[in-house]
Amino acid sequence: MPAVSTSKAVLLIGGPSKGTRMRPLSLDIPKPLFPIAGRAIIWHGIQALSKVQGLREVLLIGFYDDSVFAHFIKETSKDFPNLSIRYMREYQSLGTAGGLYHFRDTILKGNPDQIFVLHADIACTFPLEELKAFHDKHRGVGTVMGVKVPAETATKYGQIVIDPETFQARHYVEKPESFISDIINGGIYLFDKAIFDEIRTAMDEKVKKTADDPTLPQDDQLRLEQDVISPLAAMKKLFVYQTDSPWVQIKSAASAIPANSLILSSYKTTNPSLLRRRSPTIMADSRQEYTAKAASAKKAGPEIVEPCFIDETAIVDPSAKIGPNVSIGAGVKVGFGVRVKDAIVLDNTVLEKNSTVLYAIISEDCKLGPWARVEGAPLASSSDTNQSICIIAKDVNVLAEVNVRSCIVLPHKTLSRSSKNQVLL
Repeated sequence: MPAVSTSKAVLLIGGPSKGTRMRPLSLDIPKPLFPIAGRAIIWHGIQALSKVQGLREVLLIGFYDDSVFAHFIKETSKDFPNLSIRYMREYQSLGTAGGLYHFRDTILKGNPDQIFVLHADIACTFPLEELKAFHDKHRGVGTVMGVKVPAETATKYGQIVIDPETFQARHYVEKPESFISDIINGGIYLFDKAIFDEIRTAMDEKVKKTADDPTLPQDDQLRLEQDVISPLAAMKKLFVYQTDSPWVQIKSAASAIPANSLILSSYKTTNPSLLRRRSPTIMADSRQEYTAKAASAKKAGPEIVEPCFIDETAIVDPSAKIGPNVSIGAGVKVGFGVRVKDAIVLDNTVLEKNSTVLYAIISEDCKLGPWARVEGAPLASSSDTNQSICIIAKDVNVLAEVNVRSCIVLPHKTLSRSSKNQVLL
């Protein structure tokens, strides 16, 4: 039986100067920790990594304060006791490749054969085992997950021209001005250890360019895509694992809704228990047990249209209708006759009787009065940039019978009159 190759993983999480398009939600919750399907965005990547045979360590690299991730790491380490999870803080923003190289000794400690690298703002089914099986068959330095997107949206991403027979990357351009390919960079990589030699070469090349042309702007960051991946493709050292699975990049607050739907649908198929409990290590009633207990108490439970995540501490009135594509956080109270669909409702929010939440995100500690309505419009696609989702930031009180449609509402407000298509400061 062949030996199992060992690997480590790195999640690139950026820092507080990033994620500005997630505002106002990221004003109170750092983007990597924003709850999607009931858990932090980065939790889902770690969950997928925990299933990779031979992988025992996950490193988070970014430039947030250490305290930001301390609680998350403590709790997530309980969820995945087979993993060592650590946060490595950059002394300044070094760029995605610069951060990898700065912590190369830590990454290479224990002599791993391969290194997974994941961008933190990706939602997908994380086909890591399939990616690894593909990578092991070729002789390149790295493999990138490729995703096919509509041609009209491809210029928003890094585009890859692929040899259709060998799946070798022929050409890579990060966010080109004109269309090159409808296969884009999915933000998930698997590298051999030789990647650090390639990063070193890219660093030397950047220093040389600056020395040769002093008029170039000072740039201390080394970027994985522009400075490393593009040359790797040119040197025929990069291969592409193309997946047909759904994929969403979580760049804006509105993109959290299709990401939430994608992950919920994935768990419905692969791990339904995660729709009923926040942590894999917490024992909670299955949906069937929940319904059976309600029936035995001669009380019908709420109507739940799957897939939904409902935290085990949330209280949902039996007359409410929840779903599909809904996440309800800890301590949420859902009152009589409430309707929630295609929405994220975060911790300790109260939805009073007959209120409605559709195509919306409601942050922590909010309150919707009786018959209040918070409603957006569905995005045309996961890459749609037009703001149509309704977003309510932390500690907002929507009074009785107030209708808020396709608005962005900043924290700590009381809304006493209806609004539409506005940013409410």
